[in-house]
Amino acid sequence: MADPWLTIIGLGEDAPDGLPPASLAALQEAQIIMGAARHLALLPPVTARLITWPVPFADGLPLLEELRGARVVVLASGDPFWFGAGSVIARRLQRDEWTALPAPSSFALVAARLGWPLEATICLGLHAAPLQRLRPHLASDQRAIVLLRDGDAVAQLARYLTDQGFGDSQLHICEALGGPRARLRVALARDYSFGDVQHPVAVGVEFAGDGQVLTLASGRADALFAHDGQITKRPIRALALSALAPRPAEMLWDIGGGSGSVAVEWCLSHPSLTACCIEPREDRAANIRANAAHFGLDKLQVIAGSAPDRLAGLPRPDAIFIGGGLSQDLLEALAPLRGVRIVAHAVTLDSEALLTTAHARFGGSLMRIEIAHAEPLGAKQAWASVRPIVQWQGIL
Repeated sequence: MADPWLTIIGLGEDAPDGLPPASLAALQEAQIIMGAARHLALLPPVTARLITWPVPFADGLPLLEELRGARVVVLASGDPFWFGAGSVIARRLQRDEWTALPAPSSFALVAARLGWPLEATICLGLHAAPLQRLRPHLASDQRAIVLLRDGDAVAQLARYLTDQGFGDSQLHICEALGGPRARLRVALARDYSFGDVQHPVAVGVEFAGDGQVLTLASGRADALFAHDGQITKRPIRALALSALAPRPAEMLWDIGGGSGSVAVEWCLSHPSLTACCIEPREDRAANIRANAAHFGLDKLQVIAGSAPDRLAGLPRPDAIFIGGGLSQDLLEALAPLRGVRIVAHAVTLDSEALLTTAHARFGGSLMRIEIAHAEPLGAKQAWASVRPIVQWQGIL
C-alpha cells in the first residue's frame, strides 16, 4: 500500500513550539502546505509552497484534490475530527490517501483551564451553526463549551441566553488558549459588554436562570410550537413518538405535518435523526420551518405540497407518520416501501375505515385513544372529552 499523500495536522496557538516531532517532520517533508492564513502564520520555517485555503471552505476541496500525487499537508485547528475540517476532507478521499496528526482540541484546552470534566460537559461547535442548537440543553446547573466564530458571536450568545431567561448564566470567554495571546475573562450573560474578543474563541457556559427548560421525554408543551391549531397535541404526540420508536441515524417522513411537532420531537430524540415533513399549506409549512429554526434543527426538511405527489425523490424513510391527509391513494403509494415502520392517526369514520383495512392488510396494532380534560362546569369541574383518535401502528 502506498503512503498517504495527504497529512492533516492539528495546530494549537502554541505552534510551532507545541508541535510534536511527527508533525514537525511532516511539515519539513511537505511539498505543499494548505491552511487558513492564521494557521500558515504559525508555521516554523519551511521549504514547501504555501497555499491559503479559500473562503468559503468548500471551495478549497477541489483545489486540494488537484494536488493528489504531491506530498501535501493541510493545517487545521486542534483536533481536526472534533467539529473540525478533518471529517469534511476525509469524506472526499479514500481511506488510504490521508493520515492525521491531531493536537489537543479547543474543548480539551477550555476544560483543562476551567477544571471541568469533559465527559460531563456539553460540547458544541457553533462556528456556522445557529445558537438555537443550545435550546434543548438550557437548564440550570448544566455546563457547556461552545466554539464560536468571533467576538460578535459571543455577544450574540449572551443576548440569546438572556432572551431565553438564562441571563444569569456565567460565561467564561476563552481566547487563543494554549498560546501567547491566551486570555480568560468572566461575565454574566445579562451583563456582557466586552467589545474586544479575539478569534479563536470558545466559551464555557454555566447555565443559570428561570427560563423554560425542555423536558427530555416526548410530548413537550404545545406552547413551544408555532401553530394555527393544527397540531398533534402533547399527549397524542407522546404516544405517536413512542409508537414510531426512533433509533439512531433514522429518517422519518411526517406526512400532513401541520406544525411539524412530531418531526421536531423525532429530531430532538437524537442528533443523528433526520426528517422530511410534507405539508400542503404554505402557511403551515412556514410554521414548520419556524419550529425547526427555534430548536436549531437543520436536519428537518420541509416539503411544501401534498402526498403522495411530493414523495418522489425523497430519501427512503425508516419510519412514517401520517397525521393528516390520509387516503387510499397515499396508502397504495407507501405500500412498496417494504419493512418501513408506519404510524397513522384517524379522527373521522372514513379515515378509521382506511386504517382498519390497512391493519387487515399489513398487520400491526390498532389503538383507540380517548382523552378527557377537567374543565369548569358552572361552579364545579367536569370532564370534557376530545374527539377520539384511532392509531394504527404497523410495518409495511
